[in-house]
Amino acid sequence: MRSYGIPASITLAQGLLESGMGYGRLAIEGNNHFGIKCHKEWNGKRIYHDDDKKGECFRVYKNPAISYRDHSLFLRERNRYEFLFDFKIDDYKSWAKGLKKAGYATDPKYPDKLISLIERFNLTRFDNKKQKHTKYLKKISKTKRFHIVLKGDTLYSISKKYNVHLDEIIQFNKIKNQTIYLGQSINIPNNL
Repeated sequence: MRSYGIPASITLAQGLLESGMGYGRLAIEGNNHFGIKCHKEWNGKRIYHDDDKKGECFRVYKNPAISYRDHSLFLRERNRYEFLFDFKIDDYKSWAKGLKKAGYATDPKYPDKLISLIERFNLTRFDNKKQKHTKYLKKISKTKRFHIVLKGDTLYSISKKYNVHLDEIIQFNKIKNQTIYLGQSINIPNNL
């Protein structure tokens, strides 16, 4: 979330709401915590579920971390959400209302539900209030690739996989003590 310039509180609240607190069918059977539909570009596994229409196609992910990354990319790469990134990182109310305005959800109470979850569970404690979107934009201009850390991954194995020097990955991601964790999004610098 931080890598993409999206408030963690918003992403977490959306994940809780969209997945039914992790107990929804799409979350359990498809690791899809945001109800992201297949769309034309999706080539991965699929699950069919009744939503706005009967038997709609939804994405299936290997694990929830990939679902969270895909959700961030979904917001980051679609023009209709572009205006959201003009809001401050700690302005979760504007983000919640903006998501509705952009057509993320059809439920008229969607912003209120997100705000309620954020406040009830104090999700703002996960927001980095000093974060600037310009940091994200600088990073994204140098990278086109991301790697979600899976079980068994090491910095060395990631550097070999992408043919990037280990020190470049450490510096680019500001990794301390060469410590990475499951589900972490690692930015992979281009070798240009």
